[in-house]
Amino acid sequence: MRKQMLLGCTGVVWLVLLAGCSPTVTVAPPDKPIVINMNIKIEHDIRIRMDKEVDALIRKDKDIF
Repeated sequence: MRKQMLLGCTGVVWLVLLAGCSPTVTVAPPDKPIVINMNIKIEHDIRIRMDKEVDALIRKDKDIF
């Protein structure tokens, strides 16, 4: 009877110790707003190559466009 009681008490002690080690996760919003600084520099380099026939047509009829 004593062995069963001692074994039961030991089990209870282990359960209490294990319950105290359980991790807790909390999700809370930050105190300050989130600031994202994005410094972006965009450069474009556009090159147009025209066919000689198209170039001659554009020079001939300037009112096409």
